[in-house]
Amino acid sequence: MVKSLTRRFVFALVVVVMLLPLAGMTVSAAPAPGGCFYYTVHWGDSLSIIAARYGDNVWALASRNGIANPNYVRAGQVLYVCGGHPGPGPGPMPGPLTHCVHWGETLWSIANMYGTSPWALASLNGIYNMNRIYAGQVLRIR
Repeated sequence: MVKSLTRRFVFALVVVVMLLPLAGMTVSAAPAPGGCFYYTVHWGDSLSIIAARYGDNVWALASRNGIANPNYVRAGQVLYVCGGHPGPGPGPMPGPLTHCVHWGETLWSIANMYGTSPWALASLNGIYNMNRIYAGQVLRIR
């Protein structure tokens, strides 16, 4: 009996010691290829605040991160943000709005996210075959 309790205690202690460094992680934005980056949600953040701050779209941000309810994010959650570049100030980033294409997206679905037409996106980005976009490609939205 005592031996099994000791084993459980040691196992629990090892798990806590292994997870302890993760609790202190405070990195909020880490650059990734294609102008996209990871952002750690802080207390008081919402998807609309994060999207506006980094030049992303709320619905695109939610779908990219598998969030069914865009009104619910929790502190500590890590989001994959594409749009502008990470910046410290609130509000949208200056300059053109961009979108990082993800697997399964089409020019039509991206245009629908941003309230524009696929022909306008194709023209703006020099795309001649509207069926040939690829994951990781960065498209200008405006």
